Amino acid sequence: MNIKKSILIRVRLAFLGVVIFAVCIAAKVGHIQVVEGKEWAKMGEEISFVYRKIKATRGNIYSDNGSLLATSLPFYKVAMDPTLCNGEVFRRGVDSLAMLLARFYQDRSATDYKRLLVDTRAAGRHYIMLNRKQINYLEKKEMTQWPIFREGRYKGGVIFEKRDLRYRPFHNLARRTIGFINDDDKGAGLEFSFEKHLAGNDGEALFQKIAGSTWKPVYDAQGSKAVDGLDIHTTIDINLQDVAETSLHRAMQMHQADEGTVVVMEVATGHIKAVSNLSAVEGGYSEHFNHAVGGSIEPGSTFKLVTLMALLEDTNIDLTDSIETGRGEYLFYNRKVRDHHEGGFGKISVQQSFELSSNVAMAKLVDKHFGLQPEKFLRHVERVYFTKPLGLQITGESVPKIKRPTDKGWSGITLPWMAYGYGFEVSPLHTLALYNAVANYGKMIKPLFVTAIRKADQEVQTFESEVLCTSICSDKTLRQLRLLLEGVVDRGTAQNLKNTHYRIAGKTGTAQILENGRYEKKYVTSFVGYFPAHQPKYTCLVLIKNPKGWQQYGNNVAGPVFKDIADNIYARDIDLHQAMDKKRLLDPGVLPTIRAGFQEELTVLANELGISTHSTTEEEWVRAVRNGNSVTWKKNPVQENRVPDVTGMTFRDALYILEKSGLEVGYQGIGRVAQQSPAPGSRCGKGTRIFLRLG
Repeated sequence: MNIKKSILIRVRLAFLGVVIFAVCIAAKVGHIQVVEGKEWAKMGEEISFVYRKIKATRGNIYSDNGSLLATSLPFYKVAMDPTLCNGEVFRRGVDSLAMLLARFYQDRSATDYKRLLVDTRAAGRHYIMLNRKQINYLEKKEMTQWPIFREGRYKGGVIFEKRDLRYRPFHNLARRTIGFINDDDKGAGLEFSFEKHLAGNDGEALFQKIAGSTWKPVYDAQGSKAVDGLDIHTTIDINLQDVAETSLHRAMQMHQADEGTVVVMEVATGHIKAVSNLSAVEGGYSEHFNHAVGGSIEPGSTFKLVTLMALLEDTNIDLTDSIETGRGEYLFYNRKVRDHHEGGFGKISVQQSFELSSNVAMAKLVDKHFGLQPEKFLRHVERVYFTKPLGLQITGESVPKIKRPTDKGWSGITLPWMAYGYGFEVSPLHTLALYNAVANYGKMIKPLFVTAIRKADQEVQTFESEVLCTSICSDKTLRQLRLLLEGVVDRGTAQNLKNTHYRIAGKTGTAQILENGRYEKKYVTSFVGYFPAHQPKYTCLVLIKNPKGWQQYGNNVAGPVFKDIADNIYARDIDLHQAMDKKRLLDPGVLPTIRAGFQEELTVLANELGISTHSTTEEEWVRAVRNGNSVTWKKNPVQENRVPDVTGMTFRDALYILEKSGLEVGYQGIGRVAQQSPAPGSRCGKGTRIFLRLG
């Protein structure tokens, strides 16, 4: 066989093999399409259609007065099935719709949008995502009036895919307390702690997979409807929250501090009215950890309240007894205890040792009376819940770290150091609950964040104030403790917080920060107390960590924040103000003091008191002239560039007139204006300083 014939045979065999292979493929395709076609079609349909979860609308979070703190707002992605639209409607409206889409989204031209719609319709595709940008409800409402879209879901083919997004109307206010929950079901704050109530029950709906990871909703009767979440009502007062955050933020900036915490609690109920936690971040301060709940710190001198309570309960000491503190240093087993006051306090009373915050005095007293029986002292620590969690409604509460005599590391200095707040850690809320118990006449109440869970107006569950301890000490000791706390402000380390309008009781604290096993020259400054001292309504705690600069103590770093918050609360809450003695004001036969002011208001007041009045002027601001048992209103002119006469006026009226005249006002005392300087009628210019003495 020659070579040519051999090659020809091989080519024919190869060609025959290709033909046979092609016939086999064609036969297999035919078999799949004809014989197995229905089975494969059914399987493909089952794969492309699936029931998927529909998220329930999350419940709302409300403040104490019903203001929204967090809610779910509906947002939408816009998709379309262009095959559903009538041909004539599509032809007439496609240009206008493309133009409106381009103008709204500004990511493509009108021509591109028209091409997308026309090509999708021509290809017979039943689903196209027009844009992944989410729109709000008002924008959705506007779109429903556009050409083609106005025909609706089934005639125009428009599909609005709803997504609920969490929205906080007050933005970052109480951000960490409100909290969050992410896609991994992890979170913090109330959002996470009350997840099972807020989340509701998800539903199911049928979806069809179109292309890639795109799913198109298919409406059928087999799905289950989502059940919306319940609402929770908190104790947070949004106005007090704003005051607390503003005051803390201002102080943090002033002292360039690392961290800060403020908590305001209602004495009788334990309701947390405000809580702010700020941490230094690049460019400012932000709330990213709830130090009040999850933080653990050495309380420092604020713990001396427990020390005095134990001493007054279990020993025979009296507040007038003397204690020698020397030059402010005392040696315990080769370790020195130091007082902050240079040169020491010398010989002082037990009461002074608390008011002046002597570490030496506290350590010596505890070592003397409890050194051989530390468990006796620790029983008082247990009684005020400093050895276990409080059981708060918010998850993430820290666990106190306190040593026992049987624990490794207990030594002869442990108890003396504990006496002034070192060597153990508790959360800020533990300290706040203790001081609130003193303000609440010995009854310790668990801090409360949520009062009710509701479905619309129907209450599902309520949370009442929970008493942790009916009495933390005897009535006698309690009276002495309250006396001590008032003395701190009157005569002790917090004299800068004295107030002429109401009394504050509390304790300063300054604790060194433990880092890598050593105490650094960095401090946690604190002030915790209550007001008004005679009839407490609010307890407040302020902690500021690592302030920079020359101010490093609780009285001049944390204390002013406390006072700023207390002043704001006092000004807002009329119930805290002592009422005038009506009996003294309206003694029979005695004409009440009416001197000067706004004529309309004075006339109403006189009519209420049954006093006859006459007027010789139409001026708004008048002075009163007494005529027997009646009063005549005389003109009290306010002249330009002259100091007005405001003597006899209420401070409110005087302040209005003087500031309207461009004067800067300083004052002292309470009541009506008794004296003013410069004198009435003196020449003045804008910005002139005037001082009022009230009385």
